[in-house]
Amino acid sequence: MTDTPRTAADMPLPGGEFSLFITRISFQGLLACGVLENPVTQEKQTNQPMATALIKDLEMLQAKTSGNLEPDEEAHLAKVVGDLRAVYDRVFAGAAGS
Repeated sequence: MTDTPRTAADMPLPGGEFSLFITRISFQGLLACGVLENPVTQEKQTNQPMATALIKDLEMLQAKTSGNLEPDEEAHLAKVVGDLRAVYDRVFAGAAGS
């Protein structure tokens, strides 16, 4: 048996879990707000149109799933939307179109 190092590419990505799906979108929002470093460019970059679109997507998802989620899923989605809006407002305060 060989002990070859495993890479991220060797690991299967989990899917099909609502809270994980919301978390993935929130990470994209944090990238667009320049809070997290882009793993490709190794830099923090802002992209206001992308951040705006992701927040609108989460808000749409919140409206469309209202009453159809488990209480913990609904609470997680509400927290993610609120937290991402707060980050967006802090990062893009005073920017045109915010």
